[in-house]
Amino acid sequence: MVLLIVILAVLVAILTMVWWMPTKWYRALLYPGGRPNAISRRMNSFSAWLGSRGIAPTLMVTLETRGRRTGKTLRVPMVVAEVAGDRYLVSMLGENSDWLLNVKAANGQAVLIHGITERVRLEEVAVADRAPILKVYLGRAPGARPHFDFGVDAPIEEFARVAPRYPAFRIVPMKAVSGV
Repeated sequence: MVLLIVILAVLVAILTMVWWMPTKWYRALLYPGGRPNAISRRMNSFSAWLGSRGIAPTLMVTLETRGRRTGKTLRVPMVVAEVAGDRYLVSMLGENSDWLLNVKAANGQAVLIHGITERVRLEEVAVADRAPILKVYLGRAPGARPHFDFGVDAPIEEFARVAPRYPAFRIVPMKAVSGV
C-alpha cells in the first residue's frame, strides 16, 4: 500500500511539474538543448495516445506525420489554438522540431486525430501575423509555458517580439476519415 502511494505521488509530481518547477529547471530536465529527452518523449507518447483516443480535452490532438528520413508514421501531442474561427498549431520548440520539419518535407500534408481522423494541410503563418496566435496558444498549452520567457498575461508586443522563433501553422481541413 505504501509503495502504491509513493508511485502515485511521483506520478502526480511528474505530471504537474510544469506548474511548480522553475522554468529553467523544467527545460533543463525535460528538454536539454531544446530537444525532448527520454522522459519527455515517453510523456509525449502517452499524451499522443490520449489525444488520439479522444480522451484528452478537445484542445489536444495527435499530429501524425511521415518521418522525412525514415518514412515511418510519427505521432506527437499538440494543442490547438483557435483564433477568429481558424485553428492553429504552434511549434513550442522552434524551427527545428521534428514534427515541423516532417510537415515541411510533406508540403504541409498531415493528419490530426482526436477520436476521429482528419486529413489536413498545414499552412505556415507569416511572422507578422503570429503574435495573437502565440498568445492564445500559451493560454491553452501549459506545457509550452516553460519554453517562453514571459507569462500568458504578457502584452501582445512581447509575443510579436518572439514570433520569429515560434512557427505557427493554420490548419486547413482536407477530408474527414472514419474514427480511429
